[in-house]
Amino acid sequence: MVHTPVGGRCLKCAGLKRLPTYEIGLWQYLKAFWVGLGVCIILGVVWHLLWGFVFLLNFLLAAGVGYAVSEALSLLVNRKRGSTLAAIGGLCVVVSYIVASAGLTAGALNFFVDFRVYDLLVLAVGLFVAVTRLH
Repeated sequence: MVHTPVGGRCLKCAGLKRLPTYEIGLWQYLKAFWVGLGVCIILGVVWHLLWGFVFLLNFLLAAGVGYAVSEALSLLVNRKRGSTLAAIGGLCVVVSYIVASAGLTAGALNFFVDFRVYDLLVLAVGLFVAVTRLH
């Protein structure tokens, strides 16, 4: 039984459907992943160039990267939302931060060796912005 505004109905008769905003196909997920990966690498390189200017600038850049990644993914899938899309956005922010902090030539292994609490806070800001906009 499902409770509807007109009373109790069976699941088939109630005709409950997911909101179209949350209906995302596999092809859209694949497009979002690959475009998001490209966007996050480009943003990571730009972030790397601006890395050392001001200490607190990284927090603003993290929020900006989270916003830019989420906006690009949202536009790509026609303003749809969902948990999987939010996870793709979060992964893109993490990749962007690794590219920004380690640089393309220094290698990502140095990023994991020199990881600090500051890195977690900056990363958390970017993740928060991206995930809340896509979820």
